[in-house]
Amino acid sequence: MRRLAKGAPLRDAMRASGLDIPRLAARTREIDTEGAGLSKAYVGFITGAGKTAREDCSDRAAELIALALGREVADLFEPTSFPLQDSTFTCKPRIRKAGLKPLPGQLMDQRELAAFLRKSMSWIDQQIQQWALEHDPADPWPGLHYVGRSRRFDPQAVLEGQRQQRVA
Repeated sequence: MRRLAKGAPLRDAMRASGLDIPRLAARTREIDTEGAGLSKAYVGFITGAGKTAREDCSDRAAELIALALGREVADLFEPTSFPLQDSTFTCKPRIRKAGLKPLPGQLMDQRELAAFLRKSMSWIDQQIQQWALEHDPADPWPGLHYVGRSRRFDPQAVLEGQRQQRVA
C-alpha cells in the first residue's frame, strides 16, 4: 500500500485520535489477532514526514494502522499494483565465464603457461613429474613439446589433458 499525500492524512488522523508513534504502535499490538502488531520504528517510517519516511508499506501494516486510528484503509492509503507484462526479450542468454582469456594460437613457455593457468611454475613441474610416474616415459605430458632443450606448451592440449585427468 502507498500512503496518501506523503502521509499527511495519517498524521492528521493521529492528532485527531490523540496518538503519537509509540502509542499507535502499542495500539496495533492490541488490535492484531496474532499479537505482534507493528514496531515503533515501522510506524515511524510509515507516518513520518522526514527523509527516512517510507511511501510504501505492507497491506497488513496499512490495515492495522487504519484499524488503530478508526479509519478506512482507503482514507489513508492507496493500493499499489504492478501488472505483469509479457516479456518481448528474444535474445538467448550468453553464459560467459568471468576472467577467462581466449586461448592463444601459439606455443607458450612455462612462465606464460603458469600465468595463463593461474598456477605456479612449480605446480606445472609437479604435474609433469607425476605424469611421468604414472605413464610410459615415451608418452609426454599432454601439451608438452621439447624445442631443442627448452620446453614449450600447447595450452589447448594442456587444458584437454587436465579435463581428461579430472574425469578419470
